[in-house]
Amino acid sequence: MSNELVRMRESAAAWQELRYERAVGADGYEYDRNAARRAQVLWALQYDRRPGDLELVRWLAGQEAECRREAPFQGLTEETTLAGLLLAEYRVVEDVWQQWEIKRANFDTWCGYDVQAVCAAGVEATLAHVRAGEHPEREALLERLLGEDGKPCVSEQEVTDWFPFIRRRFPVDPAEEDPITLVERARMSGETERARELLDAWATGQERDADTLRELRYHLAELGDYAEAARVRRESLSFAEGARDRAFGWQDLAGLERRAGQHPAAWEALTECRRALTDVSEWWEYGLGRTYVEELFLLAGSADATLAPAVFAEADRQAAEIPPLALVTLRAAVAAAAHVGDAAREEHYRTLAAQEQQRIDDGFPDED
Repeated sequence: MSNELVRMRESAAAWQELRYERAVGADGYEYDRNAARRAQVLWALQYDRRPGDLELVRWLAGQEAECRREAPFQGLTEETTLAGLLLAEYRVVEDVWQQWEIKRANFDTWCGYDVQAVCAAGVEATLAHVRAGEHPEREALLERLLGEDGKPCVSEQEVTDWFPFIRRRFPVDPAEEDPITLVERARMSGETERARELLDAWATGQERDADTLRELRYHLAELGDYAEAARVRRESLSFAEGARDRAFGWQDLAGLERRAGQHPAAWEALTECRRALTDVSEWWEYGLGRTYVEELFLLAGSADATLAPAVFAEADRQAAEIPPLALVTLRAAVAAAAHVGDAAREEHYRTLAAQEQQRIDDGFPDED
């Protein structure tokens, strides 16, 4: 049993150590300072479910709802879904409101969080409880649970069938856990070496097909081994189908090579990306074209003096053909121009960045 879970069961005062706490990382992005510690307790509860943990589970589910509500990139995490399942298993009708807080936390939870969790105590029992109360979200919840004909949008049988389905995703026995889940949990816990061992063990038994390579590339990059991720990504290019897929693959490879410090290889990959884009109709109109230019600027801003000027010249040339550029790309352009010592272009992109920031602050007034 997890020592952290033991502490939480012994004293509710310790729960505050797991609360949602907004923080800003060195990269400037917001994150939840206690997300990993809270996740470890949720994982422990997954493998050791007890009737007496209801209040703890309720509190953890509330923190997950707040985290999803405040997260700058929104999303629906495994930990939030697990917290919702653990709460749903108690089948207490009053918990409909805590489940609703998760469901309506953001766009991704609205679309992806199972409505069966909201009705875990039973569809009719849940509807009767909501109708009888005066909760501020009463009408909004009823609108979600009822169709235009006034009938429930989910059946009692669907709720019953949901429980064994979602339990397979979060088994009680750790031996039945998906190996990739264990990789992700080790990484989230800061156990990088353990995560890599688990990933290597998983990869050894897999066929080197497109799906395996995609999964492997993602986790290697998440673990910070960009050089190995790049090697895997290069291998996966043999599975690319069509010019757009090839262009995306080369661009992704370029980013990995850049982060691995292999700048000439990144430049080569971007050159191949541009060749592939030639066969993509009106490629400059798509996000792929804009991110290609962004990657050029990122490489120009990090390569050494022998390579950076040539990359910047190409980025500058391509940027003129693909307006308007996103703010993140313009900021990369400013940094790249400063890196190569081009004061005039630095000022040019700084002005464009300021204008784009103002447009964003004004609510995108130029958009239809």
